[in-house]
Amino acid sequence: MGYARNVYWHAAALGSVYDLERYLNVRSAYGASFAPDGELAFLHDATGVPQVWTLDDPRAWPDQHTFFEERVTFVTWSPERREIFFGMDEGGNERAQLFRLDPDDGLITNLTATPEAKHRWGGCSHDGDRFAFASNRREEAVFDVYVQGRDETGDDATLVHEGDGWLSVGGWSPDDDRLLVSKAHWSFDQDLYVLELPDEMGRHEDDSADVAAESELTHVTPHEGDVRFVSAQWGPDGDAIYLVTDHGEDTSYLARLDIATAAAADDVAEALTVVESGGDWDVDGVALDDETGRLVYSRNVDGYTELTVGELAGETDIDAFPTPELPGGVAGGVAFDDDGERFALSASGRTANTNVHVVDIETGAVEQWTAAGTAGIPRETFVAPDLVRYPTFDGREIPAYFSLPEDGATGTDGAGDDAGVDDDAGVPVVVDIHGGPESQRRPSFAGLTQYFLSRGYAVFEPNVRGSTGYGREYTHLDDVENRMDSVADVEAAVEWLADHEAVDPDRVVAMGGSYGGFMVLAALTEYPDLWAAGVDIVGIANFVTFLENTGSWRRELREAEYGSLEEDREFLESVSPINNIESIAAPLFVMHGANDPRVPVGEAEQIAEEARGQGVPVEKLVFEDEGHGITKLENRIEAYTAVVDFLDEHV
Repeated sequence: MGYARNVYWHAAALGSVYDLERYLNVRSAYGASFAPDGELAFLHDATGVPQVWTLDDPRAWPDQHTFFEERVTFVTWSPERREIFFGMDEGGNERAQLFRLDPDDGLITNLTATPEAKHRWGGCSHDGDRFAFASNRREEAVFDVYVQGRDETGDDATLVHEGDGWLSVGGWSPDDDRLLVSKAHWSFDQDLYVLELPDEMGRHEDDSADVAAESELTHVTPHEGDVRFVSAQWGPDGDAIYLVTDHGEDTSYLARLDIATAAAADDVAEALTVVESGGDWDVDGVALDDETGRLVYSRNVDGYTELTVGELAGETDIDAFPTPELPGGVAGGVAFDDDGERFALSASGRTANTNVHVVDIETGAVEQWTAAGTAGIPRETFVAPDLVRYPTFDGREIPAYFSLPEDGATGTDGAGDDAGVDDDAGVPVVVDIHGGPESQRRPSFAGLTQYFLSRGYAVFEPNVRGSTGYGREYTHLDDVENRMDSVADVEAAVEWLADHEAVDPDRVVAMGGSYGGFMVLAALTEYPDLWAAGVDIVGIANFVTFLENTGSWRRELREAEYGSLEEDREFLESVSPINNIESIAAPLFVMHGANDPRVPVGEAEQIAEEARGQGVPVEKLVFEDEGHGITKLENRIEAYTAVVDFLDEHV
């Protein structure tokens, strides 16, 4: 009996007895918010899509409060009342509505009730009487700023500023008479404004546009060129903003922006004071409690999170508190409690699925509050990556995470399926390319990655040029006419893998989503001899049709990265994989959501049709109730089961 038990444990330790569905059932808990009495609200995907849950004590049994088939996108407590605000879209269409939940009687009120428009949460006033949001109700391509009473609904919202682009609300000033507003020109260029609210927030008798006209908007980041102003937070006295910027530097740093000086300046540099320099690595975010001056900021060190916890001691000095030791290496989503004595955040890692932890600010003690499970898979079977760097065509070193299956991984799921792993030939490898491109692959938990590793696949995740986290210069190396240089970085990755003794160079797979999907298609058409198969998830096949059909509110932001239809059409056509489809040779799997507002489903349809026309084996899978990515558990199981079967057949 004991022997049999040991044999079973050994098999489990190799990951060979768990099927794909088990790995996709590894849960996540994240996005926490404290109630005034210390109760914690958070999102948890225990039902297959993120829903609202609450918890009174660490590791206590949580209460579920929403039971929708659609994903909840954020959750936050009111600062004064026992009520919860959350957002939810429909079928992945990203037209989120805002809701209020009474956690005691379960009553849910749709506060916005305008399903044709997007609503982007801007926070509650400190007394909890009002909330702000940005929405494209008036015109689909632009976002306006609204303020609404907590007990108002739908058209009761007051338009306080008519926008002319992509606006978002960064929060209420300490005295609740102003809003911090951000305007994004694209991912690497933003402007900040202070919006002074009118004395009377009720609707005027004539129309809400008059209210908007009375709201004074002050520009506080005058600058030339592309500059990032992100993670902006009100300072304790309301006379300054603390933010992350790369103004004048290659790496982002933490700075204080004096509002009065900025309002009168010709250049924001006159109003900026460095609080913490970037150095070799970006400061990538800050959270500040405007009542206590306590703050947490993070530094992105090769994709891993380093936290600093402190309290403002003057305008730019920080008294440091002990550094918390968090599991996993990647953390974010800081939320302070009512007294500023604790903060909650989400922590994750390749061997630690995402859970909410609470940190005591003064001691640095960390306590895990949520208990999102691993579907019975022992945590010690999860594989951590190695951080590597490989040379590319211009002599640069490209960072990447490289994970090899543990010794003894069989390539079976316990039911006799064989992935065809031949120890003498080396293992197959999935080159998994992140989206964005203004993003970064970080070593957070991914059930699909762990499943591939359990079946004997290696996984290689490059942060090619254009990725964030490595300074301003690196992020701009793929802009517009340099687009294909990032694809060449992928080709260099395969060359590096071909020289690795553990890898079979004849069984290399390209996989990626969104912009990563474009990278897959471009890699397959530009370097067709390198690949055994490709998996394109909500990817761009044709930059012209993508820009023509993407959500109108996104087009200007995307043209800044890729090039404009008016000025760069010929170039966009030249780099579109659909126009080089005659070169493709590897079998292709294409996956998409029918409601995708970012990369419309037509991108999947045209690439699948054209590739089939070239005699390429193609599988296409479209989900009618998904958008930009596959989020619902049942759909993920169907989708990735099909992907695994496809790879088993062709790789």
